[in-house]
Amino acid sequence: MKNIIRVIIGTGLTALAVKCVFDPANMVTGGFSGIAILVRNLLGISLGTTTFVLNIPVYFIAWKMKGAKFVGWSALATLLLSVWLGVLPSVDISGGDLFLAAVIGGAVCGLGNGIVFSSRATTGGSEMIAALLHHRFPQYSIVEILQVIDGIIVVAGLYFFGLKTALYAIIAIFVMTKVSDLVMEGGYAAKSVFVISSKSREVAADIMRHMERGVTGLAARGMYSSHEKCMLYCVVSKREIVSLKEIVMGLDPEAFVIVNDAREVLGEGFRAYHKEKGENW
Repeated sequence: MKNIIRVIIGTGLTALAVKCVFDPANMVTGGFSGIAILVRNLLGISLGTTTFVLNIPVYFIAWKMKGAKFVGWSALATLLLSVWLGVLPSVDISGGDLFLAAVIGGAVCGLGNGIVFSSRATTGGSEMIAALLHHRFPQYSIVEILQVIDGIIVVAGLYFFGLKTALYAIIAIFVMTKVSDLVMEGGYAAKSVFVISSKSREVAADIMRHMERGVTGLAARGMYSSHEKCMLYCVVSKREIVSLKEIVMGLDPEAFVIVNDAREVLGEGFRAYHKEKGENW
């Protein structure tokens, strides 16, 4: 039930951004919603109708190729998006300001998409096409295929609405992607750190004592020197990375430190994973 509510809210926010921000600004941000904006301006057909009609053959092909389970909740999300696009009033929230439209529209649409994606659904459109093409051409990732499809749609928007609007559409896509990722990751991104030091025991002890973070020791061999060393691995929050580097460099200025982004961390000291009933669709 919770996931149904999420899909309803998520599709509502996405539709709000498309109909009340992107469409009045003629901002084509890719996907079937971008095509719908083009069609409405050229032929006068409503956004909801175009989105629904375009998705029918896509879902039929998806059902034939990958089965009903794959289509599942995404079909509901697409239907709800079409309904929302039909019932929401035609107002211009951004007031004709393209920069405002890019930021507000991107944020609201990203929030909506993130909620839908975190419910294990999609709004169909180019995402579904990308998944199907990936099934046929596995050498290309879904992201690569999606970028090509959305790029073509954005270029079409550039042709009809001009370079200025297309550039703001790119800003909107950037904001949309960042907000969507933040919603799906829950803001729990962290830093994973590898430390190679001749004082690995002292470094590990200080990290555990002063930062109260777990440290894992991994056996490593320097291929140039052939010396055996203990390589440390630790995950910390973004705000703790400075403290960790100070501890390491304070004990061993010649230590080798590698810092990577950890998109999401589950477990003690970070985020617990709560599996909800009915999540396996």
